[in-house]
Amino acid sequence: MERRAYLLLEDGRRFDGSFVGADAVAVGEVVFNTCMTGYQEVLTDPSYTGQLVTMTYPLIGNYGVNPDDRESPEPKVAGFIVREAARRYSSWRATGGVDAYLKEHGITGIADLDTRALTRHIRSEGAMRAAIAPADAPTADILRRIHAHPRMEGLDLACGVSTPEAYEVAPVGPERFHVLAYDFGVKAHSPKLLSERGCRVTVIPADTSSEEILASSPDGLFVSNGPGDPAAVEKASRAIVGLARADVPVFGICLGHQLIARAFGASTFKLPFGHHGGNHPVRNLDRGTVEITSQNHGFAVVGSEAGGIDGAPALRLTHVNLYDHTVEGVEHRELPVFCVQYHPEAAPGPHDSRYLFDRFLHLMEERGTGPR
Repeated sequence: MERRAYLLLEDGRRFDGSFVGADAVAVGEVVFNTCMTGYQEVLTDPSYTGQLVTMTYPLIGNYGVNPDDRESPEPKVAGFIVREAARRYSSWRATGGVDAYLKEHGITGIADLDTRALTRHIRSEGAMRAAIAPADAPTADILRRIHAHPRMEGLDLACGVSTPEAYEVAPVGPERFHVLAYDFGVKAHSPKLLSERGCRVTVIPADTSSEEILASSPDGLFVSNGPGDPAAVEKASRAIVGLARADVPVFGICLGHQLIARAFGASTFKLPFGHHGGNHPVRNLDRGTVEITSQNHGFAVVGSEAGGIDGAPALRLTHVNLYDHTVEGVEHRELPVFCVQYHPEAAPGPHDSRYLFDRFLHLMEERGTGPR
């Protein structure tokens, strides 16, 4: 039996459709993702916490879901929006379908609406708060709930998705280095790629004190991706700067990139509708090449008209987004610190930027660190 629902935006625009997953009201910031595959990775990416994610590719769910493609143990999105939800799935790896998967985890979704019109509206008006609701729910009541929902600016969501306790990911083969991974919403693939390169990775909670981190004397620090406003997450700054000045390599991605930049004096701002997808071209200024990257962020680092980083003269620009020329990567001029705005672990792809993990290891090799 079809379960009718609607999506209501905070500016009053309404899109009618049918429930997928749980039959409940879901409120969050509506954004769009341009990936053609990888919907399970999107669903389980902690960086999407608090967001209603619209998939622009029209058919979602045709290869089902499985335990191996998760980036976290359960879906993190506030809600899921698709044009057509596949009624059947077909894959030798699949253990279930998207509808049942969303229901199991209490995630509300909506299908059978015009995702092209919704995406065009977000692109012109910007990301905004919205809600998925049953068809018979009074729009006035739902609109009040939307307007009462906090905006993304100023929200510290990273601590809410971080691991409550530290845990280790063992190296594949002999241990070469010990890396601390600051978990602000880390995707499972990042520690996995470090592990495959011989790193013992200790994933630590976002509220770990700077004193504990500095006292642990790691070979390297990885600062993860995550949701929310980087301006609301300032706890990492002292540890980042302290380890860098102790000549410990620091590598950050996405939210980690923003936190590193802010630690050295830069500022951040909210993008109109963010970057979400697996097809964003980024120019590597050092190599003179273009990488096709996976991205998921709503904030960015403020650049300067001179081509540097506003407020952070110690940082130099290394990568630029070719869509809107925003800052995509920086490097410290003297300390072993570098970071990128995009996702080089890129599960399920593309894999153009995985060389950055090798570069991180090269920095640790240069410093002669390793098992003690």
